[in-house]
Amino acid sequence: MAVAALVVAGDFGDSGAATASAAPGIPDLRPPRITVLHHAAGLAPGFIVLGAKNRSPGPGEQAGPLIVDDLGRPVWFRPLPPGLVASDVRVQRYQGRPALTWWQGTTLGGAGHGEGVGVIADPSYRVIARVHAGHGFFADQHTFALTPQGTALIEAYHQTRRHGRAVYDCIVQEIDVATGRVLFEWHSLDHVPLRDSYVPPPLDRNVPWDYFHINSVTVAPDGNLLISSRHTWTVFEVDRHTGRIVWRLGGKHSDFKLGPGARFAWQHNPVPVGSNELRIFDNESNGFPREPVSRVITLRLDRRDMTATLVNSVVHPDRLSAPSQGNSEQLPNGDLFVGWGRLGRYSEFGPDGKLKLDAVFPPGYDSYRAYRFPWTGHPPTRPAAAARQDGPDTTIDAFWNGATDVARWRILAGARPGSLEPVGSIAWNGLDTTARVRTDAKWVQVAAENEAGVTVGSSTPARVTSAP
Repeated sequence: MAVAALVVAGDFGDSGAATASAAPGIPDLRPPRITVLHHAAGLAPGFIVLGAKNRSPGPGEQAGPLIVDDLGRPVWFRPLPPGLVASDVRVQRYQGRPALTWWQGTTLGGAGHGEGVGVIADPSYRVIARVHAGHGFFADQHTFALTPQGTALIEAYHQTRRHGRAVYDCIVQEIDVATGRVLFEWHSLDHVPLRDSYVPPPLDRNVPWDYFHINSVTVAPDGNLLISSRHTWTVFEVDRHTGRIVWRLGGKHSDFKLGPGARFAWQHNPVPVGSNELRIFDNESNGFPREPVSRVITLRLDRRDMTATLVNSVVHPDRLSAPSQGNSEQLPNGDLFVGWGRLGRYSEFGPDGKLKLDAVFPPGYDSYRAYRFPWTGHPPTRPAAAARQDGPDTTIDAFWNGATDVARWRILAGARPGSLEPVGSIAWNGLDTTARVRTDAKWVQVAAENEAGVTVGSSTPARVTSAP
């Protein structure tokens, strides 16, 4: 049996999606291909977690929750049926253990919100819980956040009427994951008047007015809730028991006096930094920019003098403007990870503000938020192998969706399934790693090895087929 070293990169087709479906026995997965525009040393550890969605999918294009490495190579992908979207994909803790979570459902056209459920999956990617909104509502696509108390924070939109016109009431619910019981519920229309909106009402009074547009809810350092209202340019702290507004930051009735550079507009994803600072993805645009550039700002809140002072502002070197969506995440090494929302781009900045990583989805795709998390995945299935002979060479596909500790694939081949011998190896290069080997073997097998060279999984032997 002749063997020669001839190795190629991961198998990608002209569309930019992994062509796993081209190999018999390999699942039909076609994640969008990420293009890395800039890659520097010293990146934070962990994988990049995304909710790949496509505004107008073409033939064969897939979307769903996605994990990639620093080079944009797919590690795990779960394509959703056409019409369904994954949003706010991240790693959280559930019952004391790491879990992969996301929102899944349908988006309502150009309304900017959706109807679906929260999904919790274990490190084997098995769905272990689904969280539904209570009281007849549907969980919205913006936030699915778990708390240490075993609850989930979600939003919902409800069309109703106020002052003779259709409006959306924006709702926050805290739900006990185990029982589905609603523990807390807050309605924007009970606390925030329509006149606070920066979005004019539709001329047709029967077209619902999204006057508030909730797009984030998280726990404040004091245990209350921070709620972001994009269309009132306001972040609210809300008492987690009574629903009373404790303070307003920004907008027409800010309780804080905003210092130079501290004003924001059309914002997303306010998150606390320590006990007295807040980091905000400041879009500065809803498609019509108030300022030409989006930024990530950190504000220091002085609750005695009720002032908000700009501490830091991070702008992309390309002066990006995100008309919708977006988020930021402070990483343990001091880096700042930023998702640019509608632009389908994500970046990592060092503590000095210099760009260290920059990557972009193919046209048509974006991710509502983008995160970097440590994650160890253990797929419930074995690796898969497929092989096809083309002249003197055999092309071998090695595949294991979600395995995070594969460094190399060892390739075995032979005349019979029970008599396979090593014929070479290839470095892992994404979901579908492809090697070409000079062999006339009739059967092949692949074995996944970690960085230490230990075998962590082996495929069943696969018969070599003839190339079409």
